Amino acid sequence: MRQDIELEAIIEDYLNGKLTPEEQAAFEQLRSNDPMVDHKVVAHKVFLESMLQYAHVVKLKEQMDMAHAQIDVAALAEDLRPHPSKIIQFWRNNKSAVAVAASFVLLSLVTLLSIHKSNQQEGTFAAMSKDMNQIKITQNYLIRDIKNREANKNNNSRNANNKASFGGTGFAISGNGYIVTAYHVVRSADSIYVQNAKGAYKVQAIYTDPVNDVAILKINDKTFESLPSLPYTIKKGMSGLGEAVFTLGFPKDDIVLGDGYVSSKNGINGDTLAYQVAIPVNPGNSGGPLLDNSGNIVGIINGKENKTDGATFAVKSKYIMEALNAIPQDSLSKRVSYGKKSLLKGLKRNKQVEKMQDYVFMIKVYNNN
Repeated sequence: MRQDIELEAIIEDYLNGKLTPEEQAAFEQLRSNDPMVDHKVVAHKVFLESMLQYAHVVKLKEQMDMAHAQIDVAALAEDLRPHPSKIIQFWRNNKSAVAVAASFVLLSLVTLLSIHKSNQQEGTFAAMSKDMNQIKITQNYLIRDIKNREANKNNNSRNANNKASFGGTGFAISGNGYIVTAYHVVRSADSIYVQNAKGAYKVQAIYTDPVNDVAILKINDKTFESLPSLPYTIKKGMSGLGEAVFTLGFPKDDIVLGDGYVSSKNGINGDTLAYQVAIPVNPGNSGGPLLDNSGNIVGIINGKENKTDGATFAVKSKYIMEALNAIPQDSLSKRVSYGKKSLLKGLKRNKQVEKMQDYVFMIKVYNNN
């Protein structure tokens, strides 16, 4: 709680320009490395702007009341049907106050409409990567923090007590060690590890696409044994509104299933890059696969809207294909042979999950910052 209060105070000083240049540079570095801090900054900025708008409306109301008090209403009360000359006289005597009042009415309407529009427009997007420093150590904690970072191998790795910075989910797109995840999960990483039920492995990012939030990783570990043929395929077409979908991910140490449906063909604020799906997700789900009932990958989970429960977003599968096609050939040790036929079609959900579990990985990112 105390840390949250201190962070809010720093954010307010940052937004009000009260930080020194050095403090501002350090805080902006923190924002770029921590999506949660960045979200807090955006939310606090919106809050401050709303308060300023409200104060402006209150001030306008006070000025309108003062203008109204200056108008001689009794001049109109003398006659319920005043002669035009009386109206003209009233205008001449009070035109200054009437003009001011009319101006304030107009300004108030514009301001209120502006606030109303502001409250209805852009939602707030929150990435679903997981800050590993804010979770309790539970269960196997990614095979004891990747066996204490490979037992501080050759003393070239960082100290074994250093914990990972961020976590997320990824899934195989070939049996020979290629994995896809959300780019923001591995952004600024100096080393990345993945784990499935069979073991933990070091990986390398061989292709990243920040615009579409896609990253392709490759397992570089001699202990890794190739997986059998993928039981799912990558969908090339669009999914329909209301189509049933599900996801697997690692918001905690155990793999978690989420069921739902496509609730919009576009993402946040009409973004055509993503689907909106009605599935609850939590930090750690980013990078997880989104599949239809037939076992086709239809997207990659990458975030949710804070203001709407169950409004989750997933990058469409076409951008996975674009990423695969964009990988430089000299980066590929072997051809990426993704699944051609779904083995999940017609199976009950528990059987689909059973066949998929070895192909879904927990991701752990180390960052020197």
